[in-house]
Amino acid sequence: MDLYKVTITANETIMPGTHVLDLDSPALGKSSRPGQFVHIRTGPTWDPLLRRPMSIFRIRPDGVSLLVRAVGVGSQIIAESAVGTELDVLGPLGRPFTIDPTARRLAMVGGGYGVAPLVALATEALGKGCEVVLLVGAATADYVFPADELPPEVEYAFSTVDGTLGHRGLVTELLPRYLDWCDAVYACGPTPMLEAVARLTRPARYGVAGAMRSEKPVQVAMEQHMSCAMGVCLGCVVKTKKGYQRVCRDGPVFEADVMVWEGSHA
Repeated sequence: MDLYKVTITANETIMPGTHVLDLDSPALGKSSRPGQFVHIRTGPTWDPLLRRPMSIFRIRPDGVSLLVRAVGVGSQIIAESAVGTELDVLGPLGRPFTIDPTARRLAMVGGGYGVAPLVALATEALGKGCEVVLLVGAATADYVFPADELPPEVEYAFSTVDGTLGHRGLVTELLPRYLDWCDAVYACGPTPMLEAVARLTRPARYGVAGAMRSEKPVQVAMEQHMSCAMGVCLGCVVKTKKGYQRVCRDGPVFEADVMVWEGSHA
């Protein structure tokens, strides 16, 4: 973890209110891994006071790219920053995804903005000779992640809650058809979605009809509000079988088996 002064070299709008920012920092690009994040100061003043955590979307030789959705004052300031703007960035932070050397077929599930770290992971996995299926859910067609932002080798399927594009319903409804095919599952998105992925991939525990027939590695990247992002304030803790753990330092990537989900009887 280091503090960087980075320059925005590109800012492209790919969906309503959603931008891809390219940051110029070879040192940050060299040290970052899929699943990690950066903590960004929102501007030259102290309003907003707190930094904002942003998942690393792409890892490049000359830096990293971020997928930033303007959902509040702080993220809007970052998302709309002009090319040439200098940002104060702390990172890379957190525990990254890991790919088992024996895994060759990977299924990835992203809910909305949760697609961001999975794009970096998919790129890394393809470089290791893996096959990748990416399943992404959105509320409406306007927020379906653009296919041209993905490596062409990725098999891509998506859903919308209102049925305006792709499968009508939840993205987790797409997962069962790939469970026999894949060697491992990775997910990032809202907690209810992550819990659904955990349930679908653990039939012995949850008794879900049509779920995975055998145990396979399942990693989830938690989305959580943060303050310090350094493990000090304990504002981002989640409940696990090992006790409460910090998403910023012990995560954001966890094994699904270790999580204690809301309503779980395990």
